[in-house]
Amino acid sequence: MKGNMTGLPTALYTAAQTRELDRLAIAAGTPGEQLMMRAGQAAFDVLSERWPEVRRIAVLCGGGNNGGDGYVVAALAHEAGLQPTVYYSKDPASLQGDALTMAQRCRARHIPMQPLTAGALPADAQLLVDGVLGTGLSGALRQDVAELLAALDSLPLPRLALDIPSGLGADSGMSLGAVLRADMTCTFIGLKRGLLTGEGPVYTGELRFFDLQVERDVYTQLPPDCCCSLPAELHRLLPPRRADGHKGRYGHVLVIGGDYGFAGAPIMSAQAAARCGAGKVSLVTRPEHVPVALARQPEIMARGISRPEDAEDLIAAASVIAVGPGLGQDDWGRELLALALASGKPLVVDADALNLLAKEHPVGAVVRPRSLSRPDNRGRTTAPTADRDWVLTPHPGEAGRLLGVSAADIQKDRFAALESLAARYGGTVLLKGLGTLIQGEDVQGEKGRALIREGNPGMASGGMGDVLTGVIAALRAQGLCGYDAARLGAMVHGRAADLCAARNGQRGLLATDLLEVLRELLNAS
Repeated sequence: MKGNMTGLPTALYTAAQTRELDRLAIAAGTPGEQLMMRAGQAAFDVLSERWPEVRRIAVLCGGGNNGGDGYVVAALAHEAGLQPTVYYSKDPASLQGDALTMAQRCRARHIPMQPLTAGALPADAQLLVDGVLGTGLSGALRQDVAELLAALDSLPLPRLALDIPSGLGADSGMSLGAVLRADMTCTFIGLKRGLLTGEGPVYTGELRFFDLQVERDVYTQLPPDCCCSLPAELHRLLPPRRADGHKGRYGHVLVIGGDYGFAGAPIMSAQAAARCGAGKVSLVTRPEHVPVALARQPEIMARGISRPEDAEDLIAAASVIAVGPGLGQDDWGRELLALALASGKPLVVDADALNLLAKEHPVGAVVRPRSLSRPDNRGRTTAPTADRDWVLTPHPGEAGRLLGVSAADIQKDRFAALESLAARYGGTVLLKGLGTLIQGEDVQGEKGRALIREGNPGMASGGMGDVLTGVIAALRAQGLCGYDAARLGAMVHGRAADLCAARNGQRGLLATDLLEVLRELLNAS
């Protein structure tokens, strides 16, 4: 039986898809009872490995299949000489199918069983095994259920969750009212996408996956909802450089940004683009910022401009434009953004450029992201006219402004927000946050969706997004399509941060600490 302890599958599924995988596995000849036995055995093996000293186990069983898994764990614990007690939220006699079978086996072994209520919590146990609620939840919990989970969560006991922590949305990765936080989660057959984004990783603890010996042919029948990217994909798309390579072969990135008081952001983007392999990197910024840029990185071709039209020749020469870091939202930044959008060049759009897009195209207006034409003589901009080859990189606050909602609304369902952004703005969209999400079209024109599981809390510092902008622009300049540049750029960006944190800790991690490590990872074989 496969149980990934340090690595996880790259394919992620919705709750409905996982139920379909379960159905297909049964149809292919594996009885549901056998799958449930395998799930319970896998969980009990993990329990025995992680908590070998535990004797008194409270197994919390609901009315679904994960409750059935819990009854299997209780039976195995009893056979091993431990002291399990089953706490059920649904009368075992009213269960159906395989879950009923497993509950009856516990009865036959005379395992203690009692109702699970807020007034009779298993406070004397040494470990909680959580099989109360499964992946079928979609709406808010009833108040009594939320109160019960909150009461259980207050117990100072370690917890092992079966398939998913109770109360967590399997698709959204958000609390449905209350969540029984796990120290470890064993998930089965399909890796649920909500375990890896939103609040999922906060509640899941250490995550282990078991495929329950489901045949590979079953997985080929159902494309995953999204996938995680691997370093091997990046190195395949960025092969070793030819002996006769020259800087013109590897693209010219132009970074536009840095209004008064915001010199650092575009400089970091430009540095990242250079360190990630762009052949040439130019920077358009305020004249006062040029000396700082050259002092930080003399390889960057920095030009200071006061009039946006003075950037037209550099825009014409660029192969990819990164616009937005430190851009500001005054006329200087707005006109530079308009020039970039009107250029027809591939774009990476971040920070204030996203805020300007939200202002120019309020929700309700039709957006066909071709350009924000330069202002006419009355200060207005004309509507976009065609689809845009761009990568938008909003954090939840910027995404909310782009969709006319709050950041909290975005976080309630990050996948739904991603779909809305992609439908409204086109191109490739990268929604930042824990479990960064990317959606766009691959080189074959097929819709792709990716989740980034790399990264750590040390990245909660200024400038990380500016560096990511430069990484994506550099990969785009070297020939990757927007979708591949975004998903692989975010993956290597997160890996660089993880490596930096492993070496020196998360606190005090700075965006520029990633620059040399990015170069290291991009050149790894």
